[in-house]
Amino acid sequence: MFVAVLAVGLLVGWIGSGDSAGVAEVGKPAPDFALTDTNGKEHKLSDYRGKYVVLEWVNHGCPFVRKFYGSGTMQKLQKQATDDGVIWLAINSSAPGTQGNMTPEEANRVSKEKNAAHTALLFDGEFETARAYGATATPHMFVIDPEGTLIYGGAIDSIPTAKVEDIEKAENYVLAALDASKAGKPVKNPVTRSYGCPIKFP
Repeated sequence: MFVAVLAVGLLVGWIGSGDSAGVAEVGKPAPDFALTDTNGKEHKLSDYRGKYVVLEWVNHGCPFVRKFYGSGTMQKLQKQATDDGVIWLAINSSAPGTQGNMTPEEANRVSKEKNAAHTALLFDGEFETARAYGATATPHMFVIDPEGTLIYGGAIDSIPTAKVEDIEKAENYVLAALDASKAGKPVKNPVTRSYGCPIKFP
């Protein structure tokens, strides 16, 4: 069963190569966006200039997302980051009728059940933000520094499986990017291959 899931559900890709016009590129200004959260509040990336921002593409039906939420790893990482002043924006780009698509009420219920600690969960109903960032998978992660520069794009960690037991053995690229940047050091792995379930575009 696990092999079957990987065969149909694993997506691996590059982000920020600069080959596609209009797609975010690491080392350059992150594309601005304005998305509405589950409570009807609009969030603009530009509103958070001066703070670190993490973008997390999410689909709670995806086994790779369940790996991190079921183990409590994602919530722990969210809380650690937000307690340190980071703005953590989860983004749902699942099209209507596809896995992961939810109403605001359903999304709030699931977030509460899973004890999610993001700053907000945003809906990318027109898929423009996912396409601007070249987001292709869930989870697909991005880190933006206080100057508005994209400093990391790709996988959440270094072991591309849905196995919970691999979390402790993996390097968490998001945490590493935040730690390095806050210490005034270059991000060692600014671009990595994303992995997970394909985002459910129409």
